[in-house]
Amino acid sequence: MSTPLEPTMVETIKGYDAEKRFKYLVKEVVTNREIWILIDEHGCVMLNTDDEDCVPVWPNKEFAEAWATGEWDTCKAEAISINKWHSRWTHGLEDDGLAIVVFPNENEDGLVIFPDELDFELKQQAKKSK
Repeated sequence: MSTPLEPTMVETIKGYDAEKRFKYLVKEVVTNREIWILIDEHGCVMLNTDDEDCVPVWPNKEFAEAWATGEWDTCKAEAISINKWHSRWTHGLEDDGLAIVVFPNENEDGLVIFPDELDFELKQQAKKSK
């Protein structure tokens, strides 16, 4: 379970570029052992890029909830344990041909990667953290 972020820290992190937000997400997910998605009555929220259908993920509840506005105001932030992510989500997303948009900001700007790439980065960070 993660500790709530201070509002000043949230604002600082919002200013990060996509690459820096990706690195932050990897560290936070490994430290807190959870990754955040948004869900609605149909399941996981999806985004579409020109090339890919994507599942957006966030490192902290605060950032996921910040996206639950406008057309997504009925969505809820949900944590997925890192173990469940590795055992079910990575393969499930790959099987469905879905990509991941990492920690998108208000402009829907985020790094688009494949599930196995995120899985690899999370495992590498876990090795460093030991």
